[in-house]
Amino acid sequence: MIPRLQKKYQEEIRTKLRGLDKYGNIHQVPKIDKIVVHMGVSPDLGKEVLGDALKDMTTITGRKPTLNKAKVSVANFKLRQGMTTGCRVTLRRQTMYEFLDRLIATALPRIRDFRGISSKGFDGFGNFSVGIDDQSIFPEIDVDKVKRTQGMDVTIVTTAKNDDDAYELLKEFGMPFDGNRK
Repeated sequence: MIPRLQKKYQEEIRTKLRGLDKYGNIHQVPKIDKIVVHMGVSPDLGKEVLGDALKDMTTITGRKPTLNKAKVSVANFKLRQGMTTGCRVTLRRQTMYEFLDRLIATALPRIRDFRGISSKGFDGFGNFSVGIDDQSIFPEIDVDKVKRTQGMDVTIVTTAKNDDDAYELLKEFGMPFDGNRK
């Protein structure tokens, strides 16, 4: 079964962006390449907090996260090389579209006093990052079982060459930007 947003991209968004006369070939039209979801966890908090973060990340994304290890020691942060500093999941193809659909349609509107996402999260190369303060905005998470609120970073990697093309692509997908574009 093809996810709703993937079908929308193939039938509507790609042809609409192609009609802007910016792209000579249908394969030059930007698309979403992958979505990376990352949770940072301080090593000082212990393995129980890391286990809760792994469980929540697995519930939210449907994939088992990989652990991030510190590459170098930093004395000021009491961080040693090889310590676990968080977890991440890379989503591609159908699971990527399903996660993006849940993020746009159900999770982001559940943020308290939500007025849109800032469009300042572009990196200059067509990738967009947004920080989420609380994992309980996802309907898969049972709020009663959450011991500690944990934030996460969601990075949407696109094949767009610049931020303006990536902004148009994500806007067509229904990303609720706040309207303050530069």
